[in-house]
Amino acid sequence: MVRVLALVTGLLGAGSALMAADLVRNTAEEGLDAFKWVARPVVIFADAEADPRVAQQLQYLEQETDALLERDVIIIVDTDPAANGPLRQKLRPRDFMFVLVGKDGQVKYRKPDPVPVRELMRLIDRMPMRQQEVEAQRSGG
Repeated sequence: MVRVLALVTGLLGAGSALMAADLVRNTAEEGLDAFKWVARPVVIFADAEADPRVAQQLQYLEQETDALLERDVIIIVDTDPAANGPLRQKLRPRDFMFVLVGKDGQVKYRKPDPVPVRELMRLIDRMPMRQQEVEAQRSGG
């Protein structure tokens, strides 16, 4: 099963429940193209929904939802290896896998263990596009 979690609601704004449903469908069918230049997907893979590493990773991410929204992060959870959808075909996870994808659609980081939010924030904040976004906010643009 592929799920795009509630952070998408904050990113998309009003009327986002319908758009979030569309993103879940598009993500399951098309992969990451729906997010290109819009968001930074964090994809969490596991071979079973009950994998405790999924729960641990989601707990980490829930601690800093405002910081994730500020950085345009979308959380995608795929716990159905049998479906072998476009996300699995492109990113080729084995067992549990944390993957950070940039707004350009390229994989920026992958790790076979849960990633603390502080580490994720540092990774994103070092990205050139994120630095441009911060500079644009400072200059009022």
